[in-house]
Amino acid sequence: MTTTPGPDLDETRWQAWNAMALPEGFHAEIVEGFIEVSPTGHHRHSKVGNRLRRELSRFLDGESKPYVVNNALKVIHERQSWIPDAVVCPEDDDRFVTDDGLGLAARGVRLVAEVVSPGQSEERDRVRKRRAYARAGIPVYVLVDDQDGGGSVTVLAQPAPEEADYRLSHRVPYGAEAIIPEGPAKGFVIGEAITGPPRNART
Repeated sequence: MTTTPGPDLDETRWQAWNAMALPEGFHAEIVEGFIEVSPTGHHRHSKVGNRLRRELSRFLDGESKPYVVNNALKVIHERQSWIPDAVVCPEDDDRFVTDDGLGLAARGVRLVAEVVSPGQSEERDRVRKRRAYARAGIPVYVLVDDQDGGGSVTVLAQPAPEEADYRLSHRVPYGAEAIIPEGPAKGFVIGEAITGPPRNART
């Protein structure tokens, strides 16, 4: 007696994620083989994310580069799906749209950024997304970590997919400046205008 093999786990998980209908204010990602449902970030998360996207857009416009900044964009790689807080990709990105139209293939992404919120997103953004983005070969990952003491910004570049990590890592505390080292956003500065002052600073 022979049996017909069913879909593998990755495909089953992909189909389940694709069929999800979430209430407003939530989104689902597939990170390292797990479907994760997260609420929309709290007020400070949104504020920092908005500043980052606004200033990054101004920088790219000022450089007359054919790149744009997106949010709420699904980045797809090998049956995984992420929704970073900011994505830099070519303005003409049609060639990178996945066949099913669900999102943008990771190979078309030049930079991703995450703003860490308290709770489960801390470990996900600091560890698991770092590995996932490196495996996908995304050139630059910016982590704005509001939960790291007084706050910190880490810029990761030069992915090593086989090692699931980045060769270049530069971390600065809030109050100092982090500079994007390469890619279309090369020279872009992330400082207090985006992060605000150190979280423990007296007012």
